[in-house]
Amino acid sequence: MRTLALVRAIDRLDLSAVELPQQLLHELFELDADFAEALWALGQPPNALDYRAMVRDTLASLKRRPEVLEEFLARLPARAIQPLAAYRAAIRAALACADAYYETPGHEEH
Repeated sequence: MRTLALVRAIDRLDLSAVELPQQLLHELFELDADFAEALWALGQPPNALDYRAMVRDTLASLKRRPEVLEEFLARLPARAIQPLAAYRAAIRAALACADAYYETPGHEEH
């Protein structure tokens, strides 16, 4: 949900594509996809997946996310930092637990 809040907050800023560190944004999207996959895996039948591998990969993504996010934020224009933090906080406070499943396969009702 943190990535969802970040993306929604970035959308509210007046930044050009050039001002956004595209490669790092792409990495954040990839990490978010890893988390969505982990949520999807929780709903699969027993023995359908290699859960040890899924847990290993998910933990690696969770470990990597703060580094990528910190670097992403460090590369934003200084004028964007304070508004982005305020937007993120407000958006995260308004998200529901069900938002974690946003666009996760098998949870189309959301």
